[in-house]
Amino acid sequence: MTTIISLQRRAPVLQLVALVALFIYGSATIAGFSAQTSLTSMLVLASLLGLAALGQTLVLILGGLDLSVPGHIVMGAILTSQLYGTEHVSAVGAIAVVVAIAAVLGALTGWICHHWRIQPLVVSLGIGSMAAGATVAWTQGKLNGQAPPFLTDLTSASGTTFGLAVPAVVVIWGVLAIVVAVVLHRTVAGRRFFATGANPRAAALARIDTKNVWIGVFSISAVCSALVGALLAGFAGADQTLGDPYLFSALTAVIVGGTTFMGARGDYTHTVVGALILTVLTTVLVGRGLQPADQQIIFGVLILLVVAGYGRDRRLQDRV
Repeated sequence: MTTIISLQRRAPVLQLVALVALFIYGSATIAGFSAQTSLTSMLVLASLLGLAALGQTLVLILGGLDLSVPGHIVMGAILTSQLYGTEHVSAVGAIAVVVAIAAVLGALTGWICHHWRIQPLVVSLGIGSMAAGATVAWTQGKLNGQAPPFLTDLTSASGTTFGLAVPAVVVIWGVLAIVVAVVLHRTVAGRRFFATGANPRAAALARIDTKNVWIGVFSISAVCSALVGALLAGFAGADQTLGDPYLFSALTAVIVGGTTFMGARGDYTHTVVGALILTVLTTVLVGRGLQPADQQIIFGVLILLVVAGYGRDRRLQDRV
């Protein structure tokens, strides 16, 4: 048992077993579950979820919680569509504006939380609401723009990448996951990040600028959410409620992947597996005829089980 627990700390072994079991069950009980079109569709949905969960993963490892994800998704989707489709701003220009605004709002969230020691969930909820509300107010509720065509191509389940039958957003997600893993585990910035999440006071005594860590992490989270919004605008169109499902689902993917609220516990590669599990599980539940309310209940049970399992372990700062 000790060996299994030790191995689980280093890699999402149980999650991978659960993913394989879910896929085998779906393939055996649902017609067309393992067909090429079904697989690519699941990968696209998992990619969007995984990208939305990237920032949340970093924030949880830092010891916080980012409730601004839906707001920034809505802001990114609406701004991209309106600037490109209505204001005739270039696609690059529209996305640059979205990234700049999200980066500033995220940095503001991190600075406020660190400077005044305010709980991130309170500040991020307010900033996210401001981002979404200001965008809707700017458009006066008239969402008549459209996203740049290349965003639709990126998120198309029938899209290809360099001639391969793999949607571009899936490739982007895979490359980003590798880059994040390298940065977190092979760079000085990554070590400072984990040190801040493990014990902020000790990190500050070690001359780590914890303020910049908080600002940077929340800025990255906001930018990731806004870019997911832009991708969703190309995938399904902009809408005021576009980001709502991603607050709970992204948080669930992070927790199911093994990242908890204990600080410095987790990794984005775990979240990748968590996003795949949730996407496959959702597909199975829909295929078995379960309603969204039933899915929410099952996701809630999953969170409770994972939290109960990891909750028995001590925080890293209490083990060193």
